Amino acid sequence: MNSPLATVNKILTYSCVDGPGNRLVIFLQGCNFNCVTCHNPYTVGLCDHCGACIPTCHANALEMVNGQIAFDPSACDQCDACLDICPISSSPMVQHISVEDILEIARKNKPFLNGITVSGGEATLQLKFVIALFEEVKADPELKSLTCFVDTNGHLGGQSWGRLLPVTDGVMLDIKAFNTALHHGLTGQDNAKTLKAAKTVQDAGKLYELRFLVIPGKTDTAAEIESLTSFARALGPDIRVRLNAFQHHGVRAEAEDWETMAKTGIDKIAAHLRKAGIPEVITPAFYL
Repeated sequence: MNSPLATVNKILTYSCVDGPGNRLVIFLQGCNFNCVTCHNPYTVGLCDHCGACIPTCHANALEMVNGQIAFDPSACDQCDACLDICPISSSPMVQHISVEDILEIARKNKPFLNGITVSGGEATLQLKFVIALFEEVKADPELKSLTCFVDTNGHLGGQSWGRLLPVTDGVMLDIKAFNTALHHGLTGQDNAKTLKAAKTVQDAGKLYELRFLVIPGKTDTAAEIESLTSFARALGPDIRVRLNAFQHHGVRAEAEDWETMAKTGIDKIAAHLRKAGIPEVITPAFYL
């Protein structure tokens, strides 16, 4: 099979938090947002082979070969020192994986799986790979029962959604903030495409859930919660909203000093959403 290769940060052969049921999850490298609250910041950048990580690797799993970082996974002990030192939030431990490679992993784990989720980073930056993977899953007699989901920030144009949605069973879409200036401050990007995408995906019947990160003093304000409420209600009576509580895991820079979101605050917002007529509001199972 002559298929596109994906730049992959990590693969989980079992996850029950990345969509419905038990899922094979592929975390693709690279993101078009630069969120200060990101809990996977090492998935944002693409390695430029500067070599800054090599001296930090006490296991000698990294070396420079013909101007490119070469990674030896058999030597790596997962200390992650290379991630901490990277100046562009990248990882030298990525793999370049084909659609057929993923299909083989899915076949081996099929008895335990309900579906496949592509995440990131931002999965839609590698749109050609995602579409090819989902097409092959649906064409494979052994795998076609698996659902294909995308976890995304929604920053994708309408024409690209037109290509992706026909082969996608569900989309988990993150809204970082409704206020434009606040969204730009949190992510480095405008939110217009994301808000438009939510309606596009919902109209196609593919919006599995809307996700909203609640940050004290920023996205838990009355204005933001009212915007979330009205936006969710406008999407329709079957909308599912997941509230995520800001915690310090993985965050960098100024967000390390921000207040974390407590359960009491999340519960109050969830109660408000339910009272407003939103039928399904999911809250965190635990708080770090």
